[in-house]
Amino acid sequence: MKLKNIALSALTIAIATGCATADQQPQHEWTQDKEYNLTILHTNDNHGNFWQNKYGERGMAARATLINNIRAEVKAEGGSVLLLSGGDINTGVPESDLQDAEPDFIGMNMIGYDAMTLGNHEFDNSLDVLAKQEGWANFPFISANIYKDGKRMFDAYKIFNKDGIKIAVIGLTTEDTAKIGNPEFIGELEFRDPKVEAKALIAELKATENPDVIIAATHMGHYLNGDNGSNAPGDVQLARYLNEGDLDMIVGGHSQEPVCMEGAEYAKFKPGQDCAPDVQNGTYIVQAHEWGKYVGRADYTFKNGEFTLQAYNLIPVNLKKKIKVDGKKVRVLIQDEIAQDPAVFAKLKPFQEKGQVALNIKIGQSDGLLQGDRNVVRNNQTNLGRLIATAHMQRAKADFGIMNSGGVRASIDAGDITYKDVLTVQPFGNIITYVDMTGAEVMDYLNVVGTKMKDSGAFAQFAGISMTVANGQVSNVAIAGKDIDLAKTYRFTIPSFNAAGGDGYPKITTHSAFVNTGYVDAEVLKEYIEANSPINVADFEPKSEMVYN
Repeated sequence: MKLKNIALSALTIAIATGCATADQQPQHEWTQDKEYNLTILHTNDNHGNFWQNKYGERGMAARATLINNIRAEVKAEGGSVLLLSGGDINTGVPESDLQDAEPDFIGMNMIGYDAMTLGNHEFDNSLDVLAKQEGWANFPFISANIYKDGKRMFDAYKIFNKDGIKIAVIGLTTEDTAKIGNPEFIGELEFRDPKVEAKALIAELKATENPDVIIAATHMGHYLNGDNGSNAPGDVQLARYLNEGDLDMIVGGHSQEPVCMEGAEYAKFKPGQDCAPDVQNGTYIVQAHEWGKYVGRADYTFKNGEFTLQAYNLIPVNLKKKIKVDGKKVRVLIQDEIAQDPAVFAKLKPFQEKGQVALNIKIGQSDGLLQGDRNVVRNNQTNLGRLIATAHMQRAKADFGIMNSGGVRASIDAGDITYKDVLTVQPFGNIITYVDMTGAEVMDYLNVVGTKMKDSGAFAQFAGISMTVANGQVSNVAIAGKDIDLAKTYRFTIPSFNAAGGDGYPKITTHSAFVNTGYVDAEVLKEYIEANSPINVADFEPKSEMVYN
């Protein structure tokens, strides 16, 4: 059912099934004492990577060949396959972003995905784009905890029958979507606690559908030992919240980890190595890193109601490593090359070419690396963060600029800078906004924004301002080198996402001096680079303007 408007509840199920009792439950179709083979394949956090990268890695055409080969192998051995996605198809690769991820959904159709849960980045665009994407997909979008007007927006689950084994796949989406999604698009939506929704839904499924296996396709994140920090609780806490054995498997996403364990810790996993999934409260938890780098493969046996994992692997999709040959570093395949499926390649090539025409246009140069790596920019002030904030404040004639680190999606290498580079860094299409506040109002605002936790997308990048952050407060605030005057009026820029309350920032869209400029962030950055090229990275290097104690 597309964007369904009827909530699944215990009452409606009871009516539909005639108040089924245990004796009236659907009967099992599998044969007693017979062993069945079932393979679960999974990917997550595609983020627009429908095409191979410049090194020939990844891409949906190679992924299709790999998955089709596995299907043929499993079928020859008398088994069956289920292919699931942990969500976040959208956002990250400009060729995809410019085309609303249409090539990604076409590729997933051709590969034959069975179901997909909704990721937070499915809400980066307006809901009409999401509806269009759901229409493109030949597989269901599922999520039990997204509500609109008090009713579930999507189907909560999907039932699959594999050789008589009845499998229920439920979908769950991180509560953080309400905080990190674009408030302009999700203001009318409610993201309920997925743990609570899952527990109630599993009880309903047992009473009405009597599935043999229950799997959760989630976009909640895997956090070691349930330590989620500033993030919403993830897969580990979900598994621990449920009754032991209620959930057979979690196919996850969101944290973009290769969930490979060594005891209770993450293993030092490298592509091609063995991978052991996490096990919590009787539930296997898997995640296949990101971008289609891997296809996760879990081989199970099913016999007399027992669902047992026999083998698990993360299979690299043409990933390469650097080795030295005659003193030079070259990239070589980690495993045997996977050929690109010709039909998928041919279908997706026009989309790639269409995107390339618009994107591979040189707009400027940089004399060094502009640092936007996720692990760096979410923990430190960086030259790229300051460059973006500077571009925004210059366009708005502001006194200082603020940029959330979650909106900085990649680095820019030294040398030529293309439009594609800019859109890779800023893919969300946020609008530059500004507000005029008194110094006293600015201090209140900074005490929320300037103290945002590190290692999160809310961590703020600044330009034109300096301060000390300690014990949850800011002090020693100076703007343009002068101590802040509480009575003076200052102007600062902020992306529309954060102005509307995204990332837990104070909502300022109702402030009397708030202005939406209408300028798209990537366009503003592009024009700034064009006007100031070549970019001297030293001009944007942090110089202890921000002191964290």
